[in-house]
Amino acid sequence: MALDPNEKPSQPVIKFESMLKTDDVYFFDSEDFQDIIHYYLNNGKISLAKKAISIGLRQHPDVLDLKLLDIEVLVFENQLDVAEKLLDDLQIMDSTNEEIYIQRANIYSKKDNHEAAVDMLQKALNLTEDNLDIYSLLGMEYLFMDNFEKAKQNFIRCVSFDERDYSSLYNVVYCFEFLEDHEGAISFLNDFLERNPYSQVAWHQLGKQYVFLEMLPEALAAFDFAIIADDSFIGAYFEKGKVLEKMGKHNEAIDNYETTIKIEDPTSHAYLRIGKCHEKLQNDDLAKFYFYQTVHEDPLLDKGWLAITDFYYRKEKFDKALFYINKAINIDGENALYWKKCAKIHTSLKNFDEADFSFKQAVDLGNYELDTWIQWAGVVTQNEDIPSAIQILSQGLEFYPEEAIIEYTLAGLYLMLSDSEQARNSLTNALRINIEQLSCFEQAYPEFYQSIWTQNIIADIKKASK
Repeated sequence: MALDPNEKPSQPVIKFESMLKTDDVYFFDSEDFQDIIHYYLNNGKISLAKKAISIGLRQHPDVLDLKLLDIEVLVFENQLDVAEKLLDDLQIMDSTNEEIYIQRANIYSKKDNHEAAVDMLQKALNLTEDNLDIYSLLGMEYLFMDNFEKAKQNFIRCVSFDERDYSSLYNVVYCFEFLEDHEGAISFLNDFLERNPYSQVAWHQLGKQYVFLEMLPEALAAFDFAIIADDSFIGAYFEKGKVLEKMGKHNEAIDNYETTIKIEDPTSHAYLRIGKCHEKLQNDDLAKFYFYQTVHEDPLLDKGWLAITDFYYRKEKFDKALFYINKAINIDGENALYWKKCAKIHTSLKNFDEADFSFKQAVDLGNYELDTWIQWAGVVTQNEDIPSAIQILSQGLEFYPEEAIIEYTLAGLYLMLSDSEQARNSLTNALRINIEQLSCFEQAYPEFYQSIWTQNIIADIKKASK
């Protein structure tokens, strides 16, 4: 079993490293070699682990555990064919060693044959009473297979063996979340906390489940218990701050975010949340200060640049807003929402060509929101390109066939082109979908609304609907 990666070098490790600095060759028993190799593997020092394996096998050529460690490194380095051949030889020598089947499972997993990996791990389970690592590996294989129910069951077994196995605890909660069983996660975590009332990790995870279900007072209590269990637990303070924000308690939220900064080095995310709180409190100067601190701390955090953009957009300082949205786009040019924001800013500045381009980028990147089509068509209409506006809305109609606002707008555009037949079709469709939205047509196209032609269509639809 792997050792603690945070452990200090043992006496055998110190002796081994001393040997490497000289031309002397020291003798170690096989158990010492295993400890040395585990230490290097756990600390990511693969070359030193390989050196220890090589020397260990020269001194103890028949020790199976050293050979298995050699195979483990070969698998790690994707030398799978060599590893399989060595496993074949070892299995002839000892077919009851569970580690042989574990390494075979690792090889199958690397080859994306997760069903075969599960079969090997099940065989390993039948050969050992020390099941913790095997259940963890089984859980991971089931995750690869998207079998979250079985993955969850195996990770729960890991937690039952070792209640400080937080990696497995996180995986259990992850499975519950993927299965959208937040009540199940809450029940599991409460049972766990009955046995481990001072587990800050479990309290933290419980709070996040309550947040998802909008049970904010319960979430707040859970994060408070996490802080009682560990008053330096930054994650709990941060999540508590977010809950307080949702509850409108922005000053208290700021206190919690500032606590994270006192405990550890400042983070851009903490500065961003503090800035958002000050903005809600209408402390504009402080909000702006913390938004700038956000991007100073992490110039690549696009959300920081977006926060500054939104700040200036709300103040109708569109030139500054444009400058900062371009900063965000330079960091993440594949973000459709940034392009949409850029389009809205250009529209406010009456840069209709640039707005047209930005809306197209947003749609190409997957933003198909209703107001995107409407606003984009509006921009193109401002550019007096009515056929393109009609084409845009016709495309939007494929996503929203029951949205009357698109049909009303199309009717007006067709009338601008004097295409009365298409205008009649669109207006008729709009009235049948939602006659209550006729006021939108009236506001957008008052001259067309007041015409006898339009009033006759409205009268016909009303008569037919009776």
